[in-house]
Amino acid sequence: QVQLVESGGGLVQPGGSLRLSCAASGIIFSINAMGWYRQAPGKQRELVAVITSDRSTAYADSVKGRFTISRDNAKNTYLQMNSLKPEDTAVYLCNAEIKSGWAARWNDYWGQGTQVTVSS
Repeated sequence: QVQLVESGGGLVQPGGSLRLSCAASGIIFSINAMGWYRQAPGKQRELVAVITSDRSTAYADSVKGRFTISRDNAKNTYLQMNSLKPEDTAVYLCNAEIKSGWAARWNDYWGQGTQVTVSS
């Protein structure tokens, strides 16, 4: 069984910063892309940032220049969020493509989400 667990959300004032973390655990042979999505009330889930296994990154236009995605050599990915705006308020979810064995297929996994609220 594979689990993704996010942490680091909270309440922050506009202009502030937060760093989200996502840790993958379980039977993991390899991790391909890892990403962060967000979902605000009444809105569709949207991709925020993604990082591939060779560290290529891509961002939503709305967060370019403010958010930075990274990953370490273990099983973790991070989202550094600076210059936060009220419109960044959402539940942030971690996503990863993981295979549990050499011959296994790639599966998509999601964390439970962490709330980020930007408000004065």
